[in-house]
Amino acid sequence: MARYTFDYMTVTEPARGPARPSTRPPRADRSNGQWKVDGAEPLNGNEAWKLEDNGLNVRERIEQVYAKEGFDAIPTQDLSGRFRWWGLYTQRRPGIDGGRTAQLSDDELSDRYFMLRVRSDGQALTPERLRVLGGISTEFARDSADITDRQNIQYHWIDIADVPEIWRRLESVGLQTTEACGDTPRGFLGSPVAGVAADEIIDPTPVIARITEKYLGDLDLSNLPRKFKTAITGHPSLDVVHEINDISLVGVVHPELGPGYDLWVGGGLSTSPRLAERIGVFVSEEEAVDVWHGVISIFRDYGYRRLRNKARLKFLLAEWGPVKFREVLETEYLGHALPDGPAPAPATGPGDHVGVHLQKDGNYYVGAAPTVGRISGSLLTGLADLVESHGATAVRLTAHQKLVVLGVPADRVEHFVDGLEGLGLTARPSPFRRTTMACTGIEYCKLAIVETKQTASDAIAELETRLADLVEDGSLDTPILLNVNGCPNSCARIQTADIGLKGQIITVDGEQQPGFQVHLGGGLASVDRDEAGLGRTVRGLKVPVSELPAYVERVVRRFVDEREDGETFSRWTARADEGALL
Repeated sequence: MARYTFDYMTVTEPARGPARPSTRPPRADRSNGQWKVDGAEPLNGNEAWKLEDNGLNVRERIEQVYAKEGFDAIPTQDLSGRFRWWGLYTQRRPGIDGGRTAQLSDDELSDRYFMLRVRSDGQALTPERLRVLGGISTEFARDSADITDRQNIQYHWIDIADVPEIWRRLESVGLQTTEACGDTPRGFLGSPVAGVAADEIIDPTPVIARITEKYLGDLDLSNLPRKFKTAITGHPSLDVVHEINDISLVGVVHPELGPGYDLWVGGGLSTSPRLAERIGVFVSEEEAVDVWHGVISIFRDYGYRRLRNKARLKFLLAEWGPVKFREVLETEYLGHALPDGPAPAPATGPGDHVGVHLQKDGNYYVGAAPTVGRISGSLLTGLADLVESHGATAVRLTAHQKLVVLGVPADRVEHFVDGLEGLGLTARPSPFRRTTMACTGIEYCKLAIVETKQTASDAIAELETRLADLVEDGSLDTPILLNVNGCPNSCARIQTADIGLKGQIITVDGEQQPGFQVHLGGGLASVDRDEAGLGRTVRGLKVPVSELPAYVERVVRRFVDEREDGETFSRWTARADEGALL
């Protein structure tokens, strides 16, 4: 297809607040915007500006113009669009309550500061890298930092003038923000224990490294219909939530061909959740990069571009099905058939890796929990010192807002665990701290309706007291995943939690207040394969923020009282009467 790149001096200011695309389903007699079927003519404003100037080109303008001339020099289409290709979003202006989120334009909601997302792509964060990450936070981001459930580090309060220096520091240690957001191949999820776990099936590190080196920042893959999420693991705990990614490669052992990967395609949550499906093929390590490229190329060429709310790969897979998808992949993109392959075995344990675990080299890896992913630059710097002083190797981030320290010598483990506690991390968290996640929420996110991080933190503290008796006597012997989200978009994976909370404004006794719609009984294979699913909602069940701990206590106690032998929370919620879930 033809590509059009304009010099930064000719970028024009588009009208603010572009019209939203129609949400009507596409008619059979009109284009869906599939490049390989309909051609590349843009069918909406978003597709038009992406064709006019690739999002990757905005870096030069940031470095040469906007960082020098300031925030007011940034035209809207770069600010609200192309900046995302380099991991930048304007953050929410302070003081705007959740009831106004849907009433205001992006310009009215936006502050003059940015959220900046740094990819880790399953890489090991050495002490040197941790110090760089920590220093950026303390010098440029008001000591803010979060571990996201995409294994990213997310900063806030970033000034456009500081972005070039931040990039310089990140890239000096092999880190980047390239395509951390936007309609691009977003940050990759990789097994946090890749290459060290004693029970690993296959080490995905070389595959992830080859893909990122070859294709990250590739102009041919930087204008996708929407975002594209990748997960690759070779660990039997299934630790990269493979069912909810656009593509996942999951470690398996073929009875004749040995270790390799099972291919999953088309997962995603948000307002139209769908679990990925197995394509049924075995992917060898040697072919994994080509298969990944084939799948993302199918998305680029056949993905729907007319309506952004129908543009994820999951919608194409829903229409094609796995049989047709495999056929197109093999015939049009690979040029040969792939062998049939086995499905992954049931997960061997929790995929968060919290706790102390023996590595195959005799050292230990230690999984530690912050509270709902919230850390700081000071913590990252302190962690670098702790890792180095104990002779450990590095840190990896997890898909559950946790971190894993690799290579702790056997005779230093207990002292190291004590050191983590001093930083505000714990390798032995309460069940509630271990299993609760929260998205960014109204503190910084322009889409959010309710506060999440502090709400979830407060709920953890209360539940540790309210339900202490059930933990101590062993009645609560199964994890209860509590995921808190500030809006319907499910960044905290509410549909796949035992208790998923979707932020909204609710009415109680005639008064509007922040609260949550409740999803119950979701789950993924890394918790219990038999229960992988999206859970259920109960009509009319909405919980005010102030009553969240009381609701969770009530429903957990009912579960403990009513469950059958060996029954998990999700199985109980699937059969329970609605009255028991209120």
